[in-house]
Amino acid sequence: MSIAALHPVARLAEEDMLSLAERAYRRLRDAIVQGVLPAGSRLSERSLAASLGISAQPVREALRRLEQDGMVITLPRRGTVVAEFGPERQAEMGRIRAALEGAAAGIAARRAAAEALAALAAQLQAMREATAAGRPEQISEANERFHALIHAATENAFLIRSLAALRAFDHFGRARALNSTPQELPRALEEHAGILAALEARDPDLAETRMRAHVLRSLEIGGLLPPAPERTPTP
Repeated sequence: MSIAALHPVARLAEEDMLSLAERAYRRLRDAIVQGVLPAGSRLSERSLAASLGISAQPVREALRRLEQDGMVITLPRRGTVVAEFGPERQAEMGRIRAALEGAAAGIAARRAAAEALAALAAQLQAMREATAAGRPEQISEANERFHALIHAATENAFLIRSLAALRAFDHFGRARALNSTPQELPRALEEHAGILAALEARDPDLAETRMRAHVLRSLEIGGLLPPAPERTPTP
């Protein structure tokens, strides 16, 4: 008799396995990205805790992570507020992220274990199913996990920390890009498939080129970078 047969209970959903601090972090992060909490908004731990229906401690942890991400800042006599994300700063950080994401893909093409490639293929399938169903939120979550798996596959702690520090800008760009045009979802899926193919082929130059082009194009689609027609299309 299998172990599963001994305890026929429903599998836990991912949301069930997240801590309150993680749930608060994701909820507040999304509220900032979507403009529900606009730049300059003062954030009160007690008010946020009451709104979320939880204690102040997980909210405090969530705000600490958001500050590490650069999404909120602490100001003298004002407390914690949502950070300003002007067009110039977004463009600068977007270009930095494109370079680092490209470097991560190149390194992952050399180092990724078979298990990591299998996990990436599973995430790509999740993106494919969510794209077919027209579910941008699920696509965004699978997209984030896809990139996180590539980061982890580099086994480079400095690069992983650097990319984590740019997470806020990643969410701003992705949210805008996914909601830009109906054609964007299948095109982004095709680009991710091309990145995975380069990783599976153990071609670091191609993986880096495809990833960098993908990130830059998503930033252009999201309005965070001006169009660059002179850029050579992804091979």
